[in-house]
Amino acid sequence: MTLYTALVDDAGLFPPTSLHMSDALDRHRRDQERGSPVLTHRFLCPADRLDRLRAEPFTPRRIGVILDTPEPPGLGDLPVDLAEVKLPPERSVEELARELLPRLPKEVRLFVEVPPTKFVADVPEGVGLKVRCGGARPEEFPQAEQLGSFIRFCVAGDIPFKATAGLHHAVRHFDPALGVDRHGFLNLLLAVCEAVEGRDPVPALRATDVGQLVRMARAVPEQTAKRARHLLVSYGSCNTATPLDDLKTLNLIEEDM
Repeated sequence: MTLYTALVDDAGLFPPTSLHMSDALDRHRRDQERGSPVLTHRFLCPADRLDRLRAEPFTPRRIGVILDTPEPPGLGDLPVDLAEVKLPPERSVEELARELLPRLPKEVRLFVEVPPTKFVADVPEGVGLKVRCGGARPEEFPQAEQLGSFIRFCVAGDIPFKATAGLHHAVRHFDPALGVDRHGFLNLLLAVCEAVEGRDPVPALRATDVGQLVRMARAVPEQTAKRARHLLVSYGSCNTATPLDDLKTLNLIEEDM
């Protein structure tokens, strides 16, 4: 179970689901009450919508803030444990972290989104990276080799990272609407495990054989799973039911989880 525990952040406010705040919080509250250990029970919210969240009667027990405002907002009254920000082209991770960390509460972890092809030589201790695995356009989906290079870099440097976008199902599959292969979140997990054990993560990212992936998942040693999940902190999903349904269908988690 270590491999899947606290894996999925709630990104219901974001495309393609794009729920209204009240609907997203209603769904999050139901998920929180059910208490699936696969979900982080962290609600992802853009900084410019925090006031709208504050106006609601229900507050999630964990919040991740997407920093999309010129200045970081005040967060002291909210249970924020994570902040994510996109790296501007002209900035370095070290510069951005040095600017933002003093403005965030000490308990908030910072993750900086970088292109999977960008070489990052300046990740400060305690700061993580974030990688985008898809989007609304075909060009937003990184190639398996690009994502594999990013994973190898994070494993080699012991750099925690988050993933976002495009990971709609467990297994890699073709999306005829966009004309691209979508990465699977199980593929991503197993690719990190492969890199942790010193193997090339790309074959795991490219795999579409469901039986093979399930066998690989069941064979992951506990210590490998722990190290892999230290590195892959979580990924954001606009749908919190599908990851659970997929893992149950593959018999990788129990039906009541």
